[in-house]
Amino acid sequence: MSHPGAAPIVRGLAAAGLLMLAAGTARAASDAGLSDLIYPALNLSLLLGVLFYYARKPVQAFFQDRRDRIRGELETAAELRKQAEVRHAHWQRQLIDLEAETDRIRAAALERAESERERILDDARVAAERIRTDARAAIEQEVRRARNQLREEAADLSLKLASEILRSQVTDSDNDRLVDEFIRKIEEPASNGDGIGR
Repeated sequence: MSHPGAAPIVRGLAAAGLLMLAAGTARAASDAGLSDLIYPALNLSLLLGVLFYYARKPVQAFFQDRRDRIRGELETAAELRKQAEVRHAHWQRQLIDLEAETDRIRAAALERAESERERILDDARVAAERIRTDARAAIEQEVRRARNQLREEAADLSLKLASEILRSQVTDSDNDRLVDEFIRKIEEPASNGDGIGR
């Protein structure tokens, strides 16, 4: 890509080259016998004068453009650096905030876990107490049922034993005597009633 100030520089260099060619021709043509030092000095002065005259503005413009471009690039770089520093500071704050948020979440999770542990322990205590109460009630009910069953079995056994004792100790004569006493007791109220009626 060609620079906008390059054309005047090329023109200035072409003019200087022409002047040098003219000066060289003039020297060759000169029979005056001037010293070899004067012509090169004159050529150099002429060349520098032409270069200064024609190349001054393009060179100044070139360096001014280059200075402006460098200044612009430096300003852009400074702006980019500033933006990068702002972004870096933002991400640093985000990182600090993230660490704080992570610590907060961790603390909340630990608190929830502790609360949940306490709730589970309370539920377990209540369930254990309920199981104990239910077990006591079931045991008491079983004990009552067993006692009632034992009483019934004891009563049945007592009746059996009593009947066996009565069978073994009561003879036929005792039987007859008990029957006679029973009949007499029944007849006595009937006979008393007959006497009262008369």
